[in-house]
Amino acid sequence: MMQVRVLPFGVLKDWLGSSAATLELPEGATVAELLEQLETGQSTLQPAPALRGIAVSVNAEYAPASQVLREGDEVGLLPPVSGGRTARPANLSKSGACSEVTIALTRASIDSESLIAAAKNGEDGAVVVFDGIVRNNTRGRQTLYLDYEAYEQMAQKQMEELAREAHTRFGVRHVTMIHRLGRLKVGETSVLIVVASAHRSAAFEASRWLIDTLKKTVAIWKKETFQDGAVWATGEPFPAGIAVTPPEATYDA
Repeated sequence: MMQVRVLPFGVLKDWLGSSAATLELPEGATVAELLEQLETGQSTLQPAPALRGIAVSVNAEYAPASQVLREGDEVGLLPPVSGGRTARPANLSKSGACSEVTIALTRASIDSESLIAAAKNGEDGAVVVFDGIVRNNTRGRQTLYLDYEAYEQMAQKQMEELAREAHTRFGVRHVTMIHRLGRLKVGETSVLIVVASAHRSAAFEASRWLIDTLKKTVAIWKKETFQDGAVWATGEPFPAGIAVTPPEATYDA
């Protein structure tokens, strides 16, 4: 037998009744066999509703249902994301990467003006900013506040990878991506993306691609609290090849 550490996120944490647990599995068990054990209640976690549309990570990397688990693996159970321990910005200057990248997950207010100013350079012809803010309603329900949580190790890595890919795909010079965690009030910035480039078209295209891809793939979840209740935001289905089960479940709480 072997032991693995299971970390549910978002609504799955509510369903399974724990933020983390150690599961005992037969040697050579796969991700699919771990999910079957969870669904049938053969674990220390509460039995889960049908785990449909979720993705699974092993040691902070997306994993297929067929992946074989090993002693000590950390398995993340990830509902569709809705879009990150506070991290210091990372400046990357490796060959093939962005000449400048600022990535952070923070529980502090985002200082948009300072970050935009810091991104500018004399060689740039354009700086495009996406400032995502908390609005006061969702689908006709009045919003009181939002709570963001993340699989922080995984989300940080994913954001850095997106920034590198934006450099390769669009030829931009600089990318800033900052995402808030914790409780946010109406009007506060939840995510800031700043793209600097010699040409405006590349900056616009990279900015749109970055926010759209972040919302679909980065391990960050949002809980919305309204005057009449609270729900985990229903994310878009994972892109092909990431979900380990068909997207047949709803994740509203």
